[in-house]
Amino acid sequence: MRVNEPSPDPAAQSKYQVRFDWGRRGAGRIAEGVRLLVWVDVLPGTGSLPSASIVGLAPQRAAVLESGLVDASATARWILAEQERLGERAFIAIVAAGDAEAGFSADDLLGAGAVIDALAALGIDDSSPEAAVAASAFGGLRRAVRHLTSASASGRAASAAGMSIGELHDAAALDASEAARVLRGGAEASVD
Repeated sequence: MRVNEPSPDPAAQSKYQVRFDWGRRGAGRIAEGVRLLVWVDVLPGTGSLPSASIVGLAPQRAAVLESGLVDASATARWILAEQERLGERAFIAIVAAGDAEAGFSADDLLGAGAVIDALAALGIDDSSPEAAVAASAFGGLRRAVRHLTSASASGRAASAAGMSIGELHDAAALDASEAARVLRGGAEASVD
């Protein structure tokens, strides 16, 4: 770095391939230069963003996915395939839907951790400390995600809004789906 060059914002986590943050503001902090943005919302419909708003958080050429516990591994496999298609190391922003303004969201932290953990299992493991903490939280609590999701503040709010315990458990069924939820595919690899 030259003396007159500004140093990068540490909150951007820009030196890491896998980055993690919370909500819209977090997406703004970590999305610069990424080729993939994953919006993690374990209990959609409990204050979640519409798809168009999620897509708007990512750089123009970036692929955008929505994920949760049910499709964490499918999302990771899609990301690996996209990285191979691009023919280059793809930087990834994992963004938990909950944020500090709405209150801590245990279910979205676990969902983000599940995606990060699944990426690491596929060899995409250059994670920021923030991403590593999310993956570790998931790893330590993997066997309790269904209970924690339904017992969390978000789960109790969803229950109060009419979601049944069965629906809550279905939303937290780890890797129950084999399909990634792609909101926008990525652009072709650059030919610089």
